[in-house]
Formats: sequence, C-alpha cells, structure tokens
Amino acid sequence: MKRLLLLSSIVAGIIFSASSCEDTPPVANFEDMEGVSIYNFITENDSLSEFTSFLQILDTSGVGDIVSAYNPYNSGYTLFLPNNQAIEEFISESDKFASFDELLGDVEYATSLAKYHVVNLAIDANDFPFGALPAYTLSGDLLTVNFILGEDSAYYSINNQAPVKTKNIEVSNGFIHVITKVLKPITLTSYNWIEATEGFSIFKEAVDATGFDELLNLNLKIDSFSNPITLFIEHDTTYNKKGIYTLQDLLDTLNVENTDYSSMGNGLYQYVGYHIIDANAFLDDFLDKATNYTTFSNLPLSINGKGLDIAINLGKQVFDTIVVAGDTTIINYVGVNYDESNIVTQSGAIHIIDRVMTLQEPTKATVTFEFYEEPTLNKYRELPGEYLITDPALLYHITWKGPELIFVEEADTDHPAWGDDYLKMDGNFSIKYTLPKIVNGKYDVHFRGNAYNPLNAVVEIYIDGKKLGGLLDLSEGGTANNTYADFLIGTVEFNTYETHEVEVRSLIPGKLEWDYVRLEPSKN
Repeated sequence: MKRLLLLSSIVAGIIFSASSCEDTPPVANFEDMEGVSIYNFITENDSLSEFTSFLQILDTSGVGDIVSAYNPYNSGYTLFLPNNQAIEEFISESDKFASFDELLGDVEYATSLAKYHVVNLAIDANDFPFGALPAYTLSGDLLTVNFILGEDSAYYSINNQAPVKTKNIEVSNGFIHVITKVLKPITLTSYNWIEATEGFSIFKEAVDATGFDELLNLNLKIDSFSNPITLFIEHDTTYNKKGIYTLQDLLDTLNVENTDYSSMGNGLYQYVGYHIIDANAFLDDFLDKATNYTTFSNLPLSINGKGLDIAINLGKQVFDTIVVAGDTTIINYVGVNYDESNIVTQSGAIHIIDRVMTLQEPTKATVTFEFYEEPTLNKYRELPGEYLITDPALLYHITWKGPELIFVEEADTDHPAWGDDYLKMDGNFSIKYTLPKIVNGKYDVHFRGNAYNPLNAVVEIYIDGKKLGGLLDLSEGGTANNTYADFLIGTVEFNTYETHEVEVRSLIPGKLEWDYVRLEPSKN
C-alpha cells in the first residue's frame, strides 16, 4: 500500500539520475545568466542546438517576444522546453501534420502550442506541487505535475506526458525546464476521457443512465464562466473485486429498484452524483486538511488529507483488515491511486479511487468558504489584478448594496490574504454570501479580513438574517507584519443539511477587505 508520507518525503529529496533528469543546464561553457531572458538563453548559446525546432515555433508564433521580456502580470515565466527529438516524435505521431514545415505553416496552431508550454509564473522545480501548477499557461490551461518513481531514479512528469530531463535553468525572467516530450494540449472533457479510456465501462454506463453525461461533458474552454468539477471514479477491476461486472450488478449492490435513474431521488443518481464535487481539486489541494466537499448528490464527500494517505470517508466503513507479523492494519477509508490520478481535462480533475465508494452519512468538518462558487471570480483568479464587478448578474451567490464591489487577485504570493485574493468595498455597504450546503450541527463562525487600517469599517455579521456576536471593528486586530486577522464571531447551530447566508453590514462606513468565512465544529 503506497503511503502519501513516503511519496512526500521522496519528492522533498528527489534526486534525478543521469538517465532521467539533471540539475545542471545542458550548456557547454555555461557561466552567468544574469540579464539573460528565456528567449535569449536559447538563442545565444550555440550548444543549445538541440532546441532549434522549438525556437522556430517561438519565432513563428510571436511567443518568443513574450518570453524575451519581463512578465507585467506575475513574477516571471516558466518554459517547459521540448528538445528537437521531442518535436520529431510529435510530428511522427501527428494526424494533423506530415512535416515540421507544415506545423510552422499553421501559425494559429503553432501559437497555441507555444503558449501551452509557457506558464504565467516563474516556478522553481522545488516548488512543484503534487497536482496543478499554481498559475495558468499563456493559453489559459493548467498543467499538472506527477512524480514518477523508478527502481533507482525518480523524476517529474508534466501532464503525465512529458518527463523533465533538466530542471531549474534560472534566467532573468523565470525558469526553463527541459522536457523530452511535447506537451499535447488537453482537449478532452471528463466524459470524453471516460469514453476514450479503457476500463471504465461500468461507471460510464451509470453516468449515461443518470444523465450526468452532460455535466461531465462541460468544456471550460467554451463555457468559461462555469465552475469546474472533480470526478472520483472506480476502474472496472475495482468493481470486479466486489462481484460487480455490469450496470445491473451495481444496481443490485446499491439496492436500486426504481428505473427512473435520472431522478434526483434515485439511488443510482445519488451514487454517481456523490462521485462529483463542485470544484477543481488536485491531490495537493487535499493535503493537510480534513473537510467536506459539496457533491451533486444529497450528501457531501468527506476527504481527510491530514494522515499518511488521502482518506475518503475515513472511519465510515471497514474494507479490509491486514495482519503482518502480528501488526494489524484496518483499512477504513476509500483511497486514491496516486500514480493514476491528477488527470486534467477541460471539465476539471479526475482521480482514480481504490474502493467502490457508496454514500455515507457525513460528520461535521471545518469548512472554509472563499467565494469559489462564483465562476466569474474564478476566471479573474487566472491573472493578478483588481476586477470591478459592474454587472451583479455575473455573480450567483453574492449580492450587495452600496459602493462598488471589487475582486482582487494579488500578484504578491506573500500577501496575508488566504489564497492571495479577497473582495473589497469602501463606504456604507451590505454584502450577502450564500454558502453551499453544510452538515447540520453546531459551528464556531470565523471571519477573516484586513484589520490594520484606521479607515476600515465597523461591521455587524448576520447568519440567515440573525445577528451573530457584537460589533466588529476592522480597524484593529491585525499587525504591521500581518495586516489580516481571523475573528471568532460566535456560534451557530444548523438543524438541516442546507445552504446558509452570511451578511456583512457596515455600521460605521469604511473599507472592507473580506478574505473568507470559516465554520469550525464547536467543541461546546
């Protein structure tokens, strides 16, 4: 059984062997890169002749001009640089181009391909996550990082397609990482991926029967103001271990008798919806937290990433008991197949799970809400800046009265706001935020925002129309080193699993920088 802790320790001290990845730039007589851009680094070193093909792509597309300069929106760029052999293999496998000259002749394609290899942020390989990179490519896509463990070597693989041969060539405007395969832009939706990938026929039949095929066919490139989704899916062999070989077997296991599978009250519908969470979450997003995620069923999905493994529905079922040399290990959670997960699609992430995952009654968990339910704000998160919300109809879960509403995505990754983003207002305001469904129980409510400015507002906070706590003076609570503060507002008790509304009203007008609202299970 693979343990996440083991993987993390390997990644932290990852050593690239000569046969896989190198730490030093592949450049003869390499000296100083200060003042040398990504583009100039490739063009000014004669020994870099193994990259002439991609250099022509950069020149043809005009992307070379971009990586010649400093990034006006972020701290640098990251180029995943394929060598000539990678380009040759790409052409030989292509159904679109018979030669490299044909590729160069298609300027639109060459441009999209070049942009797909450039990330809009300088990223050191030591900061690679076990999931999606923290910034989008110039083509507006996410790239993922996987860690491939061999018998005597370990290396990074981008999008599970391209091994990183040489990492961390640092130049004046970012980093270059050499790859041995061309990154092929992701065009499949989650549903396309299930269709095209062998071994997922049972789950696909369930998706088709319940009508979830439309949701899983979401293409964020086309419908850019929709929210992405994350899919957890069992392989056919996982079902087979439970004696499930057909959709009918699954129906029998779930005790589903009603054939109206597309009805929300149907057991199969609930089962499939329980495998889809309303967010784009990669494996590193689950680490060091234990919380519930909103699904498309009537129950949330509990995921605990605080232990040795990412554990789904920890403690809800006992799947296996393993006894080795007198030591007993109880498997009481659904796990993730790490090597096969972090699949990126145009709908969101896909993860492969190792057990048949059935609906379980949730327990209370700490949940933090940062406005990710709003597709418009998620779009704004792609590039740092201040975004004025001119049309209230663009937001589905936030309403306000009073001054203009601004969403801020900070370029400074050391900004004290959680996730480097927040909502901003200035004046006499009232702003309401409808939270996703929350498991019933008693919670302590926390509010976080800027609390180190004499011009900040004094506010009152309401939950479902009822005032919670006293006045909150946002002009104090922070420090010069950390201008944001987390305030415990009070305790609420929810009797049903449903949505709830948080409202912030200014009692004394002033500035507001709202970071998040967090609900923690109350110990009282």
